[in-house]
Amino acid sequence: MEITIQEFKHCDLFKVKGRVDSASAPEFSKALEKANNDGHFKIAIDMSELEYMSSAGFRALLATQRNCKRYNRGELVLVSVPERIREALELAGFTELFKTFNDSIEAVGSF
Repeated sequence: MEITIQEFKHCDLFKVKGRVDSASAPEFSKALEKANNDGHFKIAIDMSELEYMSSAGFRALLATQRNCKRYNRGELVLVSVPERIREALELAGFTELFKTFNDSIEAVGSF
């Protein structure tokens, strides 16, 4: 798994590449947690190059969404979600919890 972070004026764009599984989910979670701890609560996650995400990755997304929304500070949005991951999110009932966008420019502009 590879994470690149681009900081914009109104939000951070995380680009995740590869697989988020039980081995890499803690690193993914720490990167998101660090953004929250640094005062960044508007986060877009570009999943266009993501091959797989396990339930541990979904838990990291959910925990970060909770932190971002707490005290009405922001939110976490998903960008270019691959079809297989979208289906898994639907099965878990998570699609209602996250706004999704087709491209990162649209997502960054939503903030």
